[in-house]
Amino acid sequence: MRLTFPHPISSPSHPELVLPKRRLGSKQSETVNERSTNGSIGCAESVAAVTSLLVSVKDKAETYPRIDTDESYTLTIPHCGGAGQLFASTVNGVLRGLETFSQLVVFDYDAAEYGLTVGLPISISDKPRFLHRGLMIDTARHFLPVKAIMRIVDSMSFAKLNVLHWHVSDTQSFPLQLESRPDLWKGSFSKSERYLKDEVRLVVEHARTRGIRVIPEFDVPGHAASWCVGYPSVCPSDPDCSQPLNVARDDTFNLLEDIISECVGKATNEDLNSAGASSSLFPDEFFHLGGDEVNTGCWTKDSEISAWLKSKNMSADDGYAYFVHRASSIAISNGRRPVQWSEVYDHFKTRLDKETIVHIWKSVTNVTEVAADGYDILINVGDSPNNWYLDHLKVPWDKVYENDPCSNIPVDRPDLCSKVLGGHGEMWGETVDASDIEATIWPRAAAIAERLWSPREKTSDAKAAQHRIEAFRCLLNARGIGAAPVNNAEARSAPNGPGSCFDQRRRVL
Repeated sequence: MRLTFPHPISSPSHPELVLPKRRLGSKQSETVNERSTNGSIGCAESVAAVTSLLVSVKDKAETYPRIDTDESYTLTIPHCGGAGQLFASTVNGVLRGLETFSQLVVFDYDAAEYGLTVGLPISISDKPRFLHRGLMIDTARHFLPVKAIMRIVDSMSFAKLNVLHWHVSDTQSFPLQLESRPDLWKGSFSKSERYLKDEVRLVVEHARTRGIRVIPEFDVPGHAASWCVGYPSVCPSDPDCSQPLNVARDDTFNLLEDIISECVGKATNEDLNSAGASSSLFPDEFFHLGGDEVNTGCWTKDSEISAWLKSKNMSADDGYAYFVHRASSIAISNGRRPVQWSEVYDHFKTRLDKETIVHIWKSVTNVTEVAADGYDILINVGDSPNNWYLDHLKVPWDKVYENDPCSNIPVDRPDLCSKVLGGHGEMWGETVDASDIEATIWPRAAAIAERLWSPREKTSDAKAAQHRIEAFRCLLNARGIGAAPVNNAEARSAPNGPGSCFDQRRRVL
């Protein structure tokens, strides 16, 4: 496929005036070549221009993306301009390459024409360091309209993030329509703050066309009190302890089975190999089951659950293990890999099925041990000074940038780092809704995106990345995304006075 530009894109004739040659979110494993000091001498025109981009893809299938989908690409533009070439093995690789190309092009208002931010020739060979690069949104603490979610998905593609982790329900609300269990969404905040299944399909398809997977999370058993509104039998009878869910009743696991089955659909294998409309609400191969912050003391207080534990010769912690095992078995039997939070591994170690992906958010969880035990890992440690919890507003972008997913793995064990699939920025929803979520996510999520995309040796210096994240924030604003100033002492704060986007002074609170 050839993209022909009605107005040629010129190469800068003054290299010293061009914008920074690497934008955060499109950082290359092989950098853009420097322009020679004598410009485009020897070419047919005094200033070389790009007239078209020839896009070649080995596999044109537009299938739903998987964890192992190849996103690599090469982008070349010759010294004299003319036709550039973009090659990728997959459609998703093409998407990443087109994003890089788009960030190399700017509009010159003086000349009234588009131009490149770097000189020619350009030669980029690029691929992600980690295959799983995510952002979590939380629609249980505050409802997010579908249009707001789609804008977030759009913004993710600008930074080459490729996983939307959707924390669907929690203690506060259950907003999702499920036909097999029609009373579940009685636990929503209101009748207007709900998601129809067709709306979920719109989000998943919108994400697929941008090379982004969507992973649902239903956090059980410790974050599910909203389920009790429609189905009170699955919760403890003690009014002061509505969660964790009732481990003693089959009703609880029957409900969980219905939720997972309806989300997965019947044609699971076909869904993973098809484009467009799917019988599966969430066709991704991962299914997040939470499992964190389980107060088993509520079980020992409840007479029914306490009696059941005693009859099974179980402690409350044994009951926790029983719940985790049954929940993960349901996911696996439905063709999905269960993702579970740190506490699940910390409690049960190698008793977990090896299909389990351990999502580490606690610094006490030993990453090396998890990897050595053979489990795949997602990282977003949330209780450290350089954590990836985006609701921690006083954690600045440069501290976020310092957090390397493999930093706690010995350098002499690169095989263990290979068990780290990637990580997420976590946008917990207690203090965000549609009014401020973009400014809370961005630009700090871009620091996470570059860490997850670019080679480790290229992302060791936050100072060197500062001009990139500042330029990327301005790019987001130009594309209509409400990213906050980079250097504020507190994330999502307003600018501290008039001035250019490119003059982002540190705000003192």
